[in-house]
Amino acid sequence: MIDVTHQINAVRRQVGSRVIEAGEGHVVTLSQTYDTTVEDLWDACTNPERIPRWFLPVTGDLRVGGKYQLQGNANGTVESCDPPRGFTATWEFGGDVTWIELRLIPEADGGTRFELDHIAPDDEKWAQFGPGAVGVGWDMALIGLTLHLSTGEAVNPEEAMAWFGTEEGLRFVTLSSEAWYAASVSDGEAAEVARARADRTTAAYTGAESG
Repeated sequence: MIDVTHQINAVRRQVGSRVIEAGEGHVVTLSQTYDTTVEDLWDACTNPERIPRWFLPVTGDLRVGGKYQLQGNANGTVESCDPPRGFTATWEFGGDVTWIELRLIPEADGGTRFELDHIAPDDEKWAQFGPGAVGVGWDMALIGLTLHLSTGEAVNPEEAMAWFGTEEGLRFVTLSSEAWYAASVSDGEAAEVARARADRTTAAYTGAESG
């Protein structure tokens, strides 16, 4: 489906912090540069007819104040929009409310950098899984975006999910979780705490037993 090592290395991952209404928040950031214009990448990320070609079918009102629903996944409210530079929205799933901020940044060589912040409270889920809880999922989504932008074709969601159950798919998820472990340690988290969280994250995504 994709070169696992190349895709893992193509994404830059960072973990940081931010004060939010609930108190201390954690910021999980992914960025990847694509060989396309900022306008094309904006369309891929905001056009309800194009989003399903690499992510999930979406319904709702995709404008400021509007509510959206991703099929079988998160819903939320669009909080701000600055086309073609980015948008912010709530990300509501499983009773939890977090936030996403997308920035599209033109590069000097003509490409465009996709940069996403996912902001989460310092809660029980973070204590259990750390940044990989959302980070691995976004890494998986970026595979779809990478394939769509490089070929122009739609990604078959059934084939994509089947691939994540293959040896290469499981290797990708494991390497993603390990990359988020490294990002967490770089942010100052104790290695043993980050290790336990990463192991639980890997187990949750792969179905393996964590130690």
